[in-house]
Amino acid sequence: MVALLIFLPAGTFYYPRGWLLCAILFIPMLFLGAVLLLKSPELLRKRLDTKEKETAQKAVVALSALGFICGFVTAGLDFRFGWSRVSAPTVTLAAVLFLLGYAMYAEVMRENAYLSRTVKVQQGQTVIDTGLYGIVRHPMYAATLVMFLSMPLVLGSWYSFAVFLHYPVVIAVRIHNEEKVLTARLAGYSEYKKKVKYRLIPFIW
Repeated sequence: MVALLIFLPAGTFYYPRGWLLCAILFIPMLFLGAVLLLKSPELLRKRLDTKEKETAQKAVVALSALGFICGFVTAGLDFRFGWSRVSAPTVTLAAVLFLLGYAMYAEVMRENAYLSRTVKVQQGQTVIDTGLYGIVRHPMYAATLVMFLSMPLVLGSWYSFAVFLHYPVVIAVRIHNEEKVLTARLAGYSEYKKKVKYRLIPFIW
């Protein structure tokens, strides 16, 4: 679907930066998925569960998906019609940042066996406050913020980058609701919030 959303609006498969994004997005994903399948199939199952039960989160997920679709289509159209230019060094830097975000994402998954794609408190779940969780309360979202804001620049589109700026807003709304759920249902989370003051970005928010 990602490939269709990129290459169909571009009107060609000769979109090198589109192939670059597909490579850095899906090759690590395949590797990480294989590792989880072998080492932690239960965590993989949680990561594949996308059925949100919180009403507020359903709206957040829908808005996020719509934003991604518009962002990818915009990048393809930008390449097709030459609306904007992103320099090669910027594209390279964005690709490096994307991979660093991926590495951070993998580390979060290693630290937190309760990491689900949906907002919920699981049986036996405890507060994780070590590693990246000792710096910000939502390191997974911090990792995705780096990754998703890098993607449009990897694709070489400033217009797409403008569309992807919806993501920080969506994540802020998601975190606000998620913390309400965790504070109400997860023992020790209120104390954790006092210990780790920043939600997403150290010294900022």
